[in-house]
Amino acid sequence: MTVRNIASICNMGTNASALEKDIGPEQFPINEHYFGLVNFGNTCYCNSVLQALYFCRPFRENVLSYKAQQKKKENLLTCLADLFHSIATQKKKVGVIPPKKFISRLRKENDLFDNYMQQDAHEFLNYLLNTIADILQEEKKQEKQNGKLKNGNMNEAEENNKQELTWVHEIFQGTLTNETRCLNCETVSSKDEDFLDLSVDVEQNTSITHCLRDFSNTETLCSEQKYYCETCCSKQEAQKRMRVKKLPMILALHLKRFKYMEQLHRYTKLSYRVVFPLELRLFNTSGDAVNLDRMYDLVAVVVHCGSGPNRGHYITIVKSHGFWLLFDDDIVELLQILSEHSGIHSYANPFMSLWPTGITAVLSLISREKIDAQAIEEFYGLTSDISKNSESGYILFYQSRE
Repeated sequence: MTVRNIASICNMGTNASALEKDIGPEQFPINEHYFGLVNFGNTCYCNSVLQALYFCRPFRENVLSYKAQQKKKENLLTCLADLFHSIATQKKKVGVIPPKKFISRLRKENDLFDNYMQQDAHEFLNYLLNTIADILQEEKKQEKQNGKLKNGNMNEAEENNKQELTWVHEIFQGTLTNETRCLNCETVSSKDEDFLDLSVDVEQNTSITHCLRDFSNTETLCSEQKYYCETCCSKQEAQKRMRVKKLPMILALHLKRFKYMEQLHRYTKLSYRVVFPLELRLFNTSGDAVNLDRMYDLVAVVVHCGSGPNRGHYITIVKSHGFWLLFDDDIVELLQILSEHSGIHSYANPFMSLWPTGITAVLSLISREKIDAQAIEEFYGLTSDISKNSESGYILFYQSRE
């Protein structure tokens, strides 16, 4: 069953005005643009991630600010900034844009993407964020060196080698703390590790909250895996667990849906049904965690459609100004659902014509939450263990309310 069979959506196709009509002129967000991206030969992995990042507001704003700075030598970030600026400054509200310059630069910089084969969206996200961070750090380093040359104060090796935090880190970076407790002397040692996204194992008929809880489960180190305790000066049995010490502004969660099967000698897709809520709060935090009560809202989901990592398709669903939208390369559609009576309700204004104004706001809020959940539940995965084509959430983007 395809996405178009499971969700009632108004096909934009070549008629971009259909999306505007479906949203409605009064509801269409001011200064917002919904543009599809042309596929240049299995580049849906790239398009899907770019759409998700575009609708992560802090990321978009920083990329556009970078574009507004002085002219820089072309790199992957300048190409991304040009693309985002092109979308944000279009006179039309909806349409299609070819990300040709960005794709060309991506293929030039990394051989992994220099072909027409399907690639992994998570690998691309990881590469893109790290590359942007590297570019920004290098530019900061050059600015400092140029400033020191002008001031006649040059060369402090220690300072030059220091990696400064960039806005990529400010948005996506969190910190894990790896706690190990010796079962002989009870000494607890901890080691911090930064992350830009979290990869979590998935199980059948579970939730992302459960997956995160499993991520932090206590593991016993024994037999050949004994831990060398500095206090005991010998290998001892120990307990190890991972906790979140610092929560990021935007939490990117990667569901590990591709597993290598020894008997098949290849990777296969785990189409398990994993529920991801509209709101998320992490409880697997360390005792000295920062902002441990932080609440997150789901803003985007990169969805894998198909049965394996090297085939299939990627799409993205995003929440923008109260609407759920589906981006499928050059197609942009308003995500709607079927009502209980098989009549199509617009996601934007259910019950609007059925109730007096006084209680419309209350019912709208209640129905909005229900419809939000129904709009995304088709992307949870399958209840069957059989590996087959499915539309499954692969990368989740949660944005902090703070």
